[in-house]
Amino acid sequence: MFRLTGEFDCKADAKGRVKLPSALIRQLGEGVRSYTINRGFEKHLMLYPREVWEQKTNEIDQLNIYSAKHRQVIRYFYRGATEIILDGSDRMLIPRSLMDFAEINKEIVLFAYRDHIEVWAKDKYESMIDDEPEDFSAIADEIFGGSAAD
Repeated sequence: MFRLTGEFDCKADAKGRVKLPSALIRQLGEGVRSYTINRGFEKHLMLYPREVWEQKTNEIDQLNIYSAKHRQVIRYFYRGATEIILDGSDRMLIPRSLMDFAEINKEIVLFAYRDHIEVWAKDKYESMIDDEPEDFSAIADEIFGGSAAD
């Protein structure tokens, strides 16, 4: 299983190719060449190594197609999903439709955590990060519970 971490600044070329940083490649493992990319929950993209994508799709495939809400989740999860194979230079080609969705032009931030990578337009990522609530400590306390010092 992957334990990815880090923020990586990248650039997309005119064709939409993005070179994965060597530090991220080391975390993923040199043999990981196949990924799936799709729309994220916000205005960004999600990049999954193949084995992680297979786990996620197994979860989604358990949903009930006879339920309208479940069908909606299935459709939104799979929208834009595209298989990506890294080329010999560790570059991935992001489909234009996904680049347009995430409003990615040239400057990109790859935000890696757990077992996947968020792909953001740099300005959108910085705006989201700059919007950090002043009471982040209170939010963390609410989610994780009181600290041992209490």
